[in-house]
Amino acid sequence: MNARTLSPLDRLLAGIERALETVSGAPEAARPSPADAFEEADMDDAERRHAAGLMRINHTGEVCAQALYDGQAALARNEETREHLLHAAAEETDHLAWCSERLKELDSRPSLFNPLWYAGSYAIGALAALAGDPVSLGFVVETERQVEAHLEEHLDRLPPQDERSRAVLSQMQADEIRHAHNARERGGIDLPFPIPGVMHVTSMVMKAVAYRV
Repeated sequence: MNARTLSPLDRLLAGIERALETVSGAPEAARPSPADAFEEADMDDAERRHAAGLMRINHTGEVCAQALYDGQAALARNEETREHLLHAAAEETDHLAWCSERLKELDSRPSLFNPLWYAGSYAIGALAALAGDPVSLGFVVETERQVEAHLEEHLDRLPPQDERSRAVLSQMQADEIRHAHNARERGGIDLPFPIPGVMHVTSMVMKAVAYRV
């Protein structure tokens, strides 16, 4: 059965399955991890904890992105928009898997609050979809713009020798830029004040919590 013939119940069950996979910390990537091209670096305990904290933030960010896309896709009014969102979500699953793998390599774990972040982001995605596809795609544009900015910050803050984490974040950043461009091309609008600011503040809270817990 393809995406065009799924019933509302089928979509609900598929959404629940994706949610469980996302918050379980065991997603499967369709693409090899960019980290595979680099050897593990020598880092002291403080550097490893710092790198793990940054990667935990990015893992949580990908949980939020997955939830946002799933919520938007579930209520998208246009089938082409829905398929576009699901395709982007599949690439976000790669990001989630890469970050999860990197956390294990750094002897760390995902944020304990990921189920909460997922639920909140899914609700935001669903509300955006109810507002119409231009607004929904505008959320993609703004979300990816803010994610791109914080990935740039993390690339600067990683321990200089941690090339494995840096390779993952660099590929994620390239994908996020493309997602934002594609959403804009499909009709995503600029979100009105104060929505971008609220999104930024919420992101700052998430990053502060996920770095530690």
